[in-house]
Amino acid sequence: MKKLTHVAFVTSALLFCAGASAAMTSGSVMVGGAEMYPSKNIVENAVNSKDHTTLVAAVKAAGLVDTLQSKGPFTVFAPTNAAFAKLPAGTVENLVKPENKATLTSILTYHVVAGNYDMKALEQKIKQGGGRAELKTVNGQPLWIMSNGPHNIQLKDGKGNVANISTYDVHQKNGVIDVIDTVLMPK
Repeated sequence: MKKLTHVAFVTSALLFCAGASAAMTSGSVMVGGAEMYPSKNIVENAVNSKDHTTLVAAVKAAGLVDTLQSKGPFTVFAPTNAAFAKLPAGTVENLVKPENKATLTSILTYHVVAGNYDMKALEQKIKQGGGRAELKTVNGQPLWIMSNGPHNIQLKDGKGNVANISTYDVHQKNGVIDVIDTVLMPK
């Protein structure tokens, strides 16, 4: 009986590993406990991430769902729930009010760049810029990227805040998501 239980356990472990391996070879990445599929768009994937519920609610409140489901391509620097929690108390609750939609939209579109910038493309821009590069956001204001060691890119916003990219190259059918640890603020 013990031998049969052990064989069942080993078989289950092998099947789990094979499934995880198949998922990894499909180009998917795990974000917020959910698999992000390259065949889905930015919104279709983001709604499944437990780490991005605040961002998804904000995108809905700003009326940006259709935009982020469009063809793109877009690069989205996606702040986590923990990033939003670092804002002063009451900020998020205030921003999602209908009367603050313009401000919320400005902040959210500051996290989006037209084009498909994976880590390799960002590193190339930084190299071309001598260690720092400027990206124009969909908001119209600049955002700066810089290297902070090998394979570690930081973003600097218009107010001087610095965000680290914690997860790179979450490919979508309409762009790429990079997960960040700080909400970026336009000037």
